[in-house]
This record gives sequence, C-alpha cells and structure tokens, in this order.
Amino acid sequence: MRNWRDWQSIAYLLLLPSLVVWQWQQGFSWPLYLLELFLTLGVGVIHHNHIHLRIWTSRRLNRLTDLWLTLLQGHPTFVFYPSHIGNHHRYQHGEQDLARTYRFNTPGARGDTNHLLGYLLHPLQAISVLYPEFFAYLKRRYQFQRAYFYYCVLQYFLVVGLWIALAWIDWEKWLVLVLIPQLHGLHWLLATNYLQHAHADGSGNNLQFARNFYGLLNPLLFNIGLHTAHHQHPRAHWSQLPELHQQYATQVHPALQENSLLRYMLRTYLLALLHPRWRSRSLHNKD
Repeated sequence: MRNWRDWQSIAYLLLLPSLVVWQWQQGFSWPLYLLELFLTLGVGVIHHNHIHLRIWTSRRLNRLTDLWLTLLQGHPTFVFYPSHIGNHHRYQHGEQDLARTYRFNTPGARGDTNHLLGYLLHPLQAISVLYPEFFAYLKRRYQFQRAYFYYCVLQYFLVVGLWIALAWIDWEKWLVLVLIPQLHGLHWLLATNYLQHAHADGSGNNLQFARNFYGLLNPLLFNIGLHTAHHQHPRAHWSQLPELHQQYATQVHPALQENSLLRYMLRTYLLALLHPRWRSRSLHNKD
C-alpha cells in the first residue's frame, strides 16, 4: 500500500458488499440501506482516486482492485482514462472538455446553467457524449494494445455476469440491494462534475474553473471537495489535499468556496426555486 490512509478506502470496499450480503440474507434494513447508499458515493471517489494514484505498489493487486471496483460500481474502471484523465483533467472544464457543464441545454435554458434540473440531467447528458469516446478508446486499444483491450472487455463481462447471476437468484433483491445503489452511485459520480464546475469559469485562463467544498463530509469522502488542489496536483494522494489547498484558497473566487455541500445544494437547487436571490451566478468568461 502506497499510503496508510488508504485503509479507509479498503474499509469502504469491504463494508459495502458486506451490507449487501447481510441484507440479502437477513432482510432489508433502512439504516443499513442508507449507509449502503452513502458508501456507493465513497466507492465512486475511491474509484476516481485509484485511477489517479494506484492504491498498491503491486501491479497484480492494482488489477484485482480494478476488477473489485468495477463490480462494486457497476461500471468498468477503464472509462476513467478516456473520460477523466484524458479529457476532463486535460482540458480543465474548458471548451474541449467533452462533458463541460456549459455545453448542455435544459428545458427553458441554454448552456451555462446551475439549477436543479441541470444537476439531475447532467449525468445523462454527459453519458451521451462520453460513451462514443469510450468506444473510440476501445477501438484504439484493440488496434495497438490487444491484451489491454481484452482486459477492458473483461470488466464489462464481469458486471453483466454478476447482474445476471444475482437477478437469476432473486431479481427483487438484486434490483433493490445492488442495481439501484449502483445507479445511485453512478449518478452521483457524474453529477459531482456539475456540483464542482457549474457556473465556474471554463475559459482556462485562471483558477476559477472549480468549486471547492469544506465541512464534515470531506474526510468521509476522501477530500473530494478540495477540487482546485486536486486539479493542480492530480497525482497527489487525497490525504495531502487539505495542505495543498492552502496554496490556492486565496486565489479562488469566494463564489467558488462553500462551507457546506448540503447547504449549497439546498440553496442553489431548492431555495433558488422560491426566490431569485438564492440563484447561482455564472463566472464563465468573466474576469
């Protein structure tokens, strides 16, 4: 293990399936189910972190962790390379970023939005432009890295195989305990891009491309809220982000610094429906 703090990651990766197995055998429990839903968020962040900085020094353990994360997330690990590393981090929410938030229209609004409907729709809109990139990535791997191509395809087969097996055993338990939590985690994983970048400046000329969140959720979700520092130091371990963030805190616009994720979502996505004073203001293409 590269960093002892990743024992927290390992705990999440073991606790999540344990909760599924327990409820599958003992019966549904709301407290355990809510904890399971929260852990799907954590697993999404671990998946993201593992791509930036591998958990283990052993290549074999890293590959096994790829497959374990694939099964828990319900989606292959390889997709982070074309969509996140090769796209989002490369273009920093700029005009060439395929899933930039200001690219997509919502009913009644064009482009650069930050409201409830935009938040809910963003994962579906992002998938529509990212999946062609996944297929193009697989095509290149088939041409130039055939063994890795088969490894990527294996990840799809493992997910589908697990779904079929569990659905055959008990489709209702599979739906409630496995598929719905996985879809919840995947929606959050993609919607986080909207939380962190909607109404930020995507011009690429400054540090105003990302929103930062502080508060108690950060250590539970591996400091994912400290997004400016993460973009500036994508290979840094998540435990180093609070210290790294101090280098940029004074340079980031106050509108992109939030003390609480939950309060931000309440204000921006719910209270804004009641009164214009709570609406988000765009920094895109503004000095």
